[in-house]
Amino acid sequence: VLPFTQNREKNPKLQPSILLEIVREREMGRLFLVNLEGKSYSCKHCKTNLGLYDDVVSKSFQSRHGKAYLFSKVVNVYAGKKEDRMMMTGMHTVVDIYCVKCGSYVGWRYEFAFEKNQKYKEGKSVLERYKVWGPDGNNYWVAQEVEAGESESDDA
Repeated sequence: VLPFTQNREKNPKLQPSILLEIVREREMGRLFLVNLEGKSYSCKHCKTNLGLYDDVVSKSFQSRHGKAYLFSKVVNVYAGKKEDRMMMTGMHTVVDIYCVKCGSYVGWRYEFAFEKNQKYKEGKSVLERYKVWGPDGNNYWVAQEVEAGESESDDA
């Protein structure tokens, strides 16, 4: 049993950020991170590795803040609470994902797709480009069309 699951059973309303603090306390402040080799995307706040360039499935996704990339696998993140969210491509059950080191929001993960043609997204994660550094060390700034309010959420 993981150290924080006992606490969650006592108080099921604990939020992910609280659970993260419990894990840190139980492991005496030690945080174990996965180090990625090769071209990778990382948290723009603390530079923690999040995903490999080779794990990008699609670069055609859009979020409220601009470009977003779909990844087959991400690391060094923790998930928020599951929620049903209406996206441009239909209803999905998603969890927001956060950098495990600094707690910054970095994107979301698809848990369930209600539409048959969207099932390929299940288990995959989306990293919002404005929240991450690219493999070349550059940060992607908010797209002009998003600043004008044209985008909502999900892929185009």
